[in-house]
Amino acid sequence: MTTVVETPDGTGHPFALSHLDALESEAVHIFREVAGEFERPVILFSGGKDSIVMLHLALKAFAPAPVPFALLHVDTGHNFPEVIDYRDRTVARHGLRLHVASVQEFIDDGRLRERPDGTRNPLQTVPLLDAIETNRFDAVFGGGRRDEEKARAKERVFSLRDEFGGWDPRRQRPELWQLYNGRHSPGEHVRVFPLSNWTELDVWQYIARENIELPAIYYAHEREVFARSGMWLAPGDWGGPKDGERVERRQVRYRTVGDMSCTGAVDSGATTIEAVIAEIAASRLTERGATRADDKLSEAAMEDRKREGYF
Repeated sequence: MTTVVETPDGTGHPFALSHLDALESEAVHIFREVAGEFERPVILFSGGKDSIVMLHLALKAFAPAPVPFALLHVDTGHNFPEVIDYRDRTVARHGLRLHVASVQEFIDDGRLRERPDGTRNPLQTVPLLDAIETNRFDAVFGGGRRDEEKARAKERVFSLRDEFGGWDPRRQRPELWQLYNGRHSPGEHVRVFPLSNWTELDVWQYIARENIELPAIYYAHEREVFARSGMWLAPGDWGGPKDGERVERRQVRYRTVGDMSCTGAVDSGATTIEAVIAEIAASRLTERGATRADDKLSEAAMEDRKREGYF
């Protein structure tokens, strides 16, 4: 797809890329750069919309050959069933290799302990780092975007992590002219973010253009929920609701998908992709700011977790 870009003298450039084409081209370049520079990359894949778009771009980057990377999912054990079903169907459809790092296994053998609030999202760091070390992954693709949250806005496309998986903003490297430096010492690895320059609206417009299938919970549907901390949470084995928290049935959808214990739904009538795009365009809150309790623990919640090795 091309667009004509008007210039002051009234002429146009008929071969200019649309903004979605430019973002796609950048992401494809990043995937191919990693394939040429690293030995054992892996794609973090949760079945959420950003990881779905990231996988779609990887499939495009290497077609007609298969994707030369495995997938890695850090499974909290408190995921939405619809998302796990989507993950497994996608892996089977494309013949992909999937590694699963289970938070439940780490709890069962004593390497982790349940949190008092029931959320397991912050517990993902240890299984993630263990999977990276065990499988000797040297590049880890993540679906993080700079528009999501303040700490992620500081992230480079190639983010160097130390031997403990930690992120230090002072060690971030310049990335002028889309030149990426993947050099790292033994024990270190690099997190790679092909969607860094995308916005939530870009992601949804691309999903619409490419006709990408998503888990149904991204569209408005009736669901049992209860109110906590200004969000609609879904009941589940993770421990919600508490006494006094009334379960009711509402029409909602999810803007972002994570652990059931910390991911809130929003009231919505958006049952189609066009309606979702219109809803996002009118929103004044980022998806994480509106629906992720784990980012509300403190002003620096995400940055603190990234320093410890989180996504």
